[in-house]
Amino acid sequence: ERTAANADLASKLRGAVILAPLTRVGTLPFRALCAEFGAPVTLSEMAFARPLAKGDRVERTRLRRDPGERLYGFQMTTNNVGEGLAAARLAAEAGCDFLDLNAGCPIHEATRRGLGAALLRSTRKLATLVSGIATDSPLPLTVKIRTGLSANLINVDETVAALAAAGAAAVTIHGRTQEQRYKRAADWGAIARVAAANPGLAVVGNGDALTHWECAARLATPGVAGLMVGRGALVTPWLWREIAEQRAWLPTPEERVGVLHGFMGRMQAYLGADAKGWAKAQHFLPAHFDFFHRWRPLPDAVYGPGGSHYDPSTPLLSRRRAVADPVLGETLAGLSPLERLLRCPDPGAHAALAACLWEAATPAEAVRAAEGAAREGLAAWEEAARAADREMQDDEGGDERGGRGDGR
Repeated sequence: ERTAANADLASKLRGAVILAPLTRVGTLPFRALCAEFGAPVTLSEMAFARPLAKGDRVERTRLRRDPGERLYGFQMTTNNVGEGLAAARLAAEAGCDFLDLNAGCPIHEATRRGLGAALLRSTRKLATLVSGIATDSPLPLTVKIRTGLSANLINVDETVAALAAAGAAAVTIHGRTQEQRYKRAADWGAIARVAAANPGLAVVGNGDALTHWECAARLATPGVAGLMVGRGALVTPWLWREIAEQRAWLPTPEERVGVLHGFMGRMQAYLGADAKGWAKAQHFLPAHFDFFHRWRPLPDAVYGPGGSHYDPSTPLLSRRRAVADPVLGETLAGLSPLERLLRCPDPGAHAALAACLWEAATPAEAVRAAEGAAREGLAAWEEAARAADREMQDDEGGDERGGRGDGR
């Protein structure tokens, strides 16, 4: 029975571009937005299994599924079989389709407890944990890992082989180590190597996909069953529309405001549209707008395969991108105030835009309010962003890494 369930899930993941589990920003409203644009598989934010089993309200909230989510996985982390099985039962009762074990989260909150990427310290213990959960779980179990703990401790080959033998339905490999976080390009060579060595397992690759052509290239990696996207979806939540149409969508600033207004409406339905809901939203919105502002037009004819600035050796997510793209002939003065507001990296601009979107009854009202906010505050926000960028570059020795206006 478990074998059949695993095979069924693996077949549904093949060829899919999956929305990754995203801390703080992978909430039900954002997942619903991505599903609206065609995301076939979505995952919850990571939950800690121990407080989840004890009834923690925040962790239980992560079990909720939007009606538009087609195939929904609940992600948790634990180092205890009993806790994992408790999470599996709760996920099944909540209507989730599969359970995902996080063995790759690099944040200290997880690793200090021996969870997340810390589970990669012992392949044997991780395999025993997965076997214990998979054997009695009412849902198929998948596992998300990184390539290892550090460049000197790469153990992805033996880890994936052990997880396949332990009964995992699929394994997602984020092509970086715990130590690397997001500092280097994902190692798709390692992902391809491991996928080829485990033909009976659905291996999902994860890392550095922002555009429909990058997704197509990643999915074409021999042996890879599916692709998981995280930051790319946070920057471009309509990515699945682009994949389906096989062309970049280059929305006007007014169209982007419409998308964001729809997202804000979902946030109000989730948290409440009153003052209490707005206060709760402040936990999530800064992180969302820190990604939303990074969107830049990437025309197929310029940046896509065969384009004048196509460069598959450097993922677009890792390139530093100015507010106005000189490659496209853009200048800051030539952009509309609304476009500049949407691209502005300053948190003050984000807060003002979020308030306009929250309070507007319609997208048209949101556009008018945002244009008014731009007239009043854009100059100050852009100067604050430039000052912050200069300070960051000074701290980094003036090199070209990072920066508040980049497109990580």
